[in-house]
Amino acid sequence: MAGNSFLETDARWSEKLRLAEQPGVLRTLAAVFAHSGDSWFCGIALAIVWWRGDQYWKTWALRMLAAIVVTALLVMTLKLIFRRRRPEGRWGSIYRNTDPHSFPSGHAARTALLAVLITAWGPLWLAPFAIAWAPLVSLARVAMGVHFLSDVVGGSLLGLLVSAIAVIFFPWTMP
Repeated sequence: MAGNSFLETDARWSEKLRLAEQPGVLRTLAAVFAHSGDSWFCGIALAIVWWRGDQYWKTWALRMLAAIVVTALLVMTLKLIFRRRRPEGRWGSIYRNTDPHSFPSGHAARTALLAVLITAWGPLWLAPFAIAWAPLVSLARVAMGVHFLSDVVGGSLLGLLVSAIAVIFFPWTMP
């Protein structure tokens, strides 16, 4: 019964943050942040870095990509194990149709991972933005009704764990 109580509390708190059905500037900002963590944006950014960068930046982009892929595989595995349904709603049909499971949040995992790796591997000027962006994406996913709070907390913790392992096994310094 304790598990049901936790899930009910999680759903109640998540509902209090929900903006998906409320028109206005906050909803628009939440939608932008919710999409900004999409994997294809990260893929395009890394492809540009690899294409335009020297050998240092090519290696950096490949390490980031490897960490993202490992994180995605872990997220998909955990989603298949837990099979928690997303909150009811209409916003985010692309997510609902391609991935009906919500725990853990892949967006939260990916953005937490990127925030740590950008802080550890550079560029340092981007770190404050990445650190601020990661929780905003997570909160936006809850606000837009495609995740519960525990989904984004679990995803963030997973991203932090994978990034910590990456930093330990692949230390990096800027030239």
